[in-house]
Amino acid sequence: MTIEVNGIAHIQLTVANPDVGLPFWERLCHFLEMKTLIKNDNVIYCIGSRTGILVRGAPMEKRDQAFDQDTAGLHHLCFRARSHDDVDGIFEFARSELDAHIVHEPEDGSHFAPGYYSVLFEDPDGIRIEVNYVPGQGHFGSGGRLGPDGRGPASEYGDDGLTDRE
Repeated sequence: MTIEVNGIAHIQLTVANPDVGLPFWERLCHFLEMKTLIKNDNVIYCIGSRTGILVRGAPMEKRDQAFDQDTAGLHHLCFRARSHDDVDGIFEFARSELDAHIVHEPEDGSHFAPGYYSVLFEDPDGIRIEVNYVPGQGHFGSGGRLGPDGRGPASEYGDDGLTDRE
């Protein structure tokens, strides 16, 4: 037996400096049309847009430990946008309003999925946030790896996108 889940209900993140990290995440969530459900000195929890983001401050004794996306745990999270324009809009907001570190401006990533378009930036702790748009059914549609005439699962992925071992 299998089930099909209905997306991700929420993601919980921990930040080293809640005085900086919590306002960053609350502003980002509000821009994504989410509403604040819980707010105190150490936690912000926003819900809406079919998800929830809870951000909490690290315990005092662990606040000097920097986030490292190359160790076990979260690498990045990616929000799904509804259009190219939405990706461009979040880029402008992240750059001008959040003063986020931009890893890459909006760019074509069709080597990952047909029509893939995304922006990638970081929160004050270096947690990477991607926003992407993939038109149609992506990999499940025509031209996609898992579509009717697709090549099936890729054996490799990286900066060059999805590839197969030769």
